[in-house]
Amino acid sequence: ASRVVVASRNYADFASEATFEIKKCDLHRLEEGPSTTAVMTREEGLHYYKTMQTIRRMELKSDQLYKQKIIRGFCHLYDGQEACCVGLEVAIKPTDHVITAYRAHGFTYARGVPVREILAELTGRKGGCVKGKGGSMHMYTKNFYGGNGIVGAQVPLGAGIALACKYFGKNEVCLTLYGDGAANQGQIFETYNMAALWKLPCIFICENNRYGMGTSVERAAASTDYYKRGDFIPGLRVDGMDVLCVREAAKFAAEYCRAGKGPILMELQTYRYHGHSMSDPGISYRTREEIQEVRSKSDPITLLKDRMVNTNLASIEELKEIDVAVRKEIEEAAQFATTDPEPPLEELGNHIYFNEPPFEVRGPNQWIRYKSVS
Repeated sequence: ASRVVVASRNYADFASEATFEIKKCDLHRLEEGPSTTAVMTREEGLHYYKTMQTIRRMELKSDQLYKQKIIRGFCHLYDGQEACCVGLEVAIKPTDHVITAYRAHGFTYARGVPVREILAELTGRKGGCVKGKGGSMHMYTKNFYGGNGIVGAQVPLGAGIALACKYFGKNEVCLTLYGDGAANQGQIFETYNMAALWKLPCIFICENNRYGMGTSVERAAASTDYYKRGDFIPGLRVDGMDVLCVREAAKFAAEYCRAGKGPILMELQTYRYHGHSMSDPGISYRTREEIQEVRSKSDPITLLKDRMVNTNLASIEELKEIDVAVRKEIEEAAQFATTDPEPPLEELGNHIYFNEPPFEVRGPNQWIRYKSVS
């Protein structure tokens, strides 16, 4: 029935773009902030909607595969936080750089890795984006440096990438992400200091989902104003559940860095629906009612959907068709991820270095040798 309704409406019936009022960012050491209005075209809206819906469905499928013991080990899901990675990605260029922590599936997809390669990586298969050897926390692609399992360790790495951006003079920026749980670490403040001294084009981004593992931000941090934590570095506090808020703030931050003014800090106020990882049911330190309230009032996908329908950028039937297509794509990707073979043992030592001649690597004992190929 929905197909008949969509077919009866001409694309000319829809508005080509709409302007929205968005929440003002809180500012630190900035006289002006991002715009409080955002223009979104129909094409952009459909792209954002499909991308966020794909990430949501991919994470729900990952949850299912984990409970079936097809995915094993560590697995940290991103559902609820989709507006963060999508809003950031559409505000920067493909030549810019991104590095994040272990909740990385959404960023991996936003940076261009197909769903089937992400799910195959989660199941440890040869067709995974890292050939089945990285798993949930270690996914990479061009200008995306993971997925890092050591809490906070990606922040100094991100500053190093930003240093390379400045050194090569390509006018590129590096988005360096970490969570509220990592925000109290000393290495982060050391990195702020170096980045400010060297005026590095680094956007430090704290994804504040209100809980570091099972500890609320109020119990973990004397100050929960993460956007002010850079002290001498300007900061923005952003509604991380609104893809347009994130997009406008990220555009502002990227322009700030490209102008040679040095680093800037963003705090994205967001929320995760799942527990910290798959071993955490997520309801021992917060109530089911709290999670349900966020879902009903602040869900990033619902917010975008309502905006598009209310401004005639899309119809409910059209968005339902996208939902159906996304579910089909996820099911096909899951089928691939559960039938693709595991990588052969002889490839265990491969890809240690990029663009190096082959060399031997010792295996589990001194008599076993593997050849490492880039």
